[in-house]
Amino acid sequence: MSAIEPPATRREEKLAYERNKLHKRLLRQAGQAIADFGMIEAGDRVMVCLSGGKDSHALLDLLITLRSRAPVAFDLVAVNLDQKQPGFPADVLPRYLASRGVPFHVENQDTYSIVTRVIPQGRTLCSLCSRLRRGILYRVADELGATKIALGHHRDDILETFFLNLFFGGKLEAMPPKLVSDDGRHIVIRPLAYAKEEDLAGFAQWREFPIIPCNLCGSQENLKRREIKQLLRDWERRFPGRVENAFAALGRLTPSHLMDRERFDFAGLRATGEPMPGGDIAFDADPALDAPVRPPDRDPP
Repeated sequence: MSAIEPPATRREEKLAYERNKLHKRLLRQAGQAIADFGMIEAGDRVMVCLSGGKDSHALLDLLITLRSRAPVAFDLVAVNLDQKQPGFPADVLPRYLASRGVPFHVENQDTYSIVTRVIPQGRTLCSLCSRLRRGILYRVADELGATKIALGHHRDDILETFFLNLFFGGKLEAMPPKLVSDDGRHIVIRPLAYAKEEDLAGFAQWREFPIIPCNLCGSQENLKRREIKQLLRDWERRFPGRVENAFAALGRLTPSHLMDRERFDFAGLRATGEPMPGGDIAFDADPALDAPVRPPDRDPP
């Protein structure tokens, strides 16, 4: 008779199984986003912006794995911007990157002093900090010969940005998975566009990345983004599938059924006698709205 497996061993096996599923899911989602939006091409030199947070750590880790499996060859270089925040552990990321064998560059720029001097106390620092950081990273990308700039924004970031613009900006705009910079010289990509923040947090905990918190803006209270984040968490808990549907809607735009005159020529509409695809189906009942709410998709066992 075989010995009964100890509970500790069964727990370890289950944990290993769940971690393997998580890793596969994140790799699949990142690979799918890269393919769907043509993010990385043969010969690209991808500059991975590493802040020290969980998302950028996960991005770098996943890209390292995907590079070894990709059908095209591309290079990676990690870049960290040391903004000279008080107490920033400047040695942590270089030591970690050296251990991973990844080429890296640390850019030293005291944006902390600029932001805290210009922005009145109590006001949100994110906007100015982001603009300064973006300009510096574009310059560094030129200096390093990077053809793509990879950022660690994920699905939740994209949705939060959409609802921030909807509720507080009065416009339908999110965070694109791929864009050309304002000066037309750089391509910015977000390979984690399909990944959930919850999954990235679990992945970071498992991989034990050396996380460096952002105390410059992350400690500020009452940011509107936090309000939206809490709203989405509440929806996730109370209405399973609602957040997934909201995210899916970002890729299913019908300009003729909105009100943006620059995106659709309403004034020029004429009855031609020819069928118009999707013409007045907005008045029809949508079967999907009458269907029972299904739970979010899960990975197959």
